Amino acid sequence: MSDRVTVLIADDHEAVRTGVAAILRSDPAIEIVGEAENGFDALAQCTSLAPDVALVDLRMPGTDGIWATERITAETPTRVLVLTTFDSDDLIVRALAAGAHGYLLKATRGAELVQAVHHVAADRHVIDPAVAGSVIAQLNRRPEVQPAPALPTLTAREAEVLALLAQGLTNQQIADRLRIGVTTVKTHVGALYDKTGATSRVQLGALGAGAAGGG
Repeated sequence: MSDRVTVLIADDHEAVRTGVAAILRSDPAIEIVGEAENGFDALAQCTSLAPDVALVDLRMPGTDGIWATERITAETPTRVLVLTTFDSDDLIVRALAAGAHGYLLKATRGAELVQAVHHVAADRHVIDPAVAGSVIAQLNRRPEVQPAPALPTLTAREAEVLALLAQGLTNQQIADRLRIGVTTVKTHVGALYDKTGATSRVQLGALGAGAAGGG
C-alpha cells in the first residue's frame, strides 16, 4: 500500500481552498486530488475519486457539511476531517455522529493540519484541543443516546445488510461482501430507513448492533 495520502478539499471559499491546499502540499506525501464548493460536489468527487481524506467545511451553499459527512462516510471509503470556523458543541457532536473522523478549527496551525490528515488517513480520530474539553463535558451531561426505533420484520437480505451496517461497512464493502451490486445495497438501505424510521446511518447501525446483541 502506498504511503501517499490523497485529499479532497470542500469549502465554498476559494481563498480557503487555496490556502489549505498550499499547506498540505508542503508535505510531499499528501496529494490534492480535488476541490469542491458544496456538499453535493464533495460527495460526487469522493464517489468518483475515492480520496483517502476529505476536508469538509460545515457551512456551504446547497447543503451543509453534516449532510455531506454522513453521505460521504456512508457511500464511499473516504474518511472525513471537518475543518471549520464553528466551535459549537452541538455541531461538533453532530459531525462526529455523522461519521467524521476528526474536527479541527480553521485557526489550526499548518503543521497540526498536516499531522491530522495523516492521522485520519490512518483511521485515527482527531479533535481540536480548543474544543475537546467542552465536547466531552457536553457528552457527560447527555449520556442518553436517541432511542433507536423498534426493529420491524425484515427480509433475510435486509437483515444481512443491517448487520453489516452495524459493523461500519460502506455500501461498496457490503456489496462486495454479499456479492451484489452497490445499487442493490442502496435499495436495501433505503428500505431499512423506511421500515425502521431511522433518520441516520448511525441509528441503523445501532439497530443492527442491538439486534445482534439481543439475539
